[in-house]
Amino acid sequence: MHPINVAPHTEIPGEKTHVGTSLVDTAASTIQSFGPPKQIHQHLCAFHFYADDMTRQVEAHHYCGHQNEEMRQCLIYDRPDADARLIGVEYIVTEKLFLTLPDSEKPMWHSHEYEVKSGVLFLPGVPGPVERQDLEKVAKTYGKTIHFWQVDRGDQLPLGLPQMMMALTRDGQLYPNLAKEVESRYGVSFQKERENRAYMEGLSQGIHPKANAGGVGLKTVVREIDCKPSGHPTLEPIPRVFV
Repeated sequence: MHPINVAPHTEIPGEKTHVGTSLVDTAASTIQSFGPPKQIHQHLCAFHFYADDMTRQVEAHHYCGHQNEEMRQCLIYDRPDADARLIGVEYIVTEKLFLTLPDSEKPMWHSHEYEVKSGVLFLPGVPGPVERQDLEKVAKTYGKTIHFWQVDRGDQLPLGLPQMMMALTRDGQLYPNLAKEVESRYGVSFQKERENRAYMEGLSQGIHPKANAGGVGLKTVVREIDCKPSGHPTLEPIPRVFV
């Protein structure tokens, strides 16, 4: 089986960045602190598929930082290069925090146990022994992922609705040629790493039956409704006017 809807890195429309813009960016970067992005401490590579269509699989590069020991947040790019496109975000929580979520919320979260123990989730360039120390924790977590840019269909800009994404949960789901291409590019072996991680433990209470979309598909939809009045006359919705 071969992946479909996989597009090359398309050119983003628009003029190249002007010299003046670059100068302002450089000046600002020497003054501003950039506190949030400085908290990013690791790069994880994995695969996501659309919650309503498992045939649409994408390589996802996560740049993550801890909020605390039980939660981390990640910016997701389509590749690790300087011109990578920001395609989504993922929030990662421990099993303990996941179990506090309302049942209506749980289907939007996916487990990481299979991804870690199968070897397909890895930290590019990080030595195995160091990598496995962190992934022992990741195997016991859940993630909630939203993609805004459907790069797999070749969109030059982020079009359409935000998409709920899911993660692999068993053998046979990931396209073999997609796996081999990533293994070759990063010099890793998912099978060898699966063997190295065989000792790892997963979620203490097992994968929750409502996680991973509860075994069904989830699709993002939008519907038009009346805007709720603010109760303040100066903050009422502005009438629609088309010129």
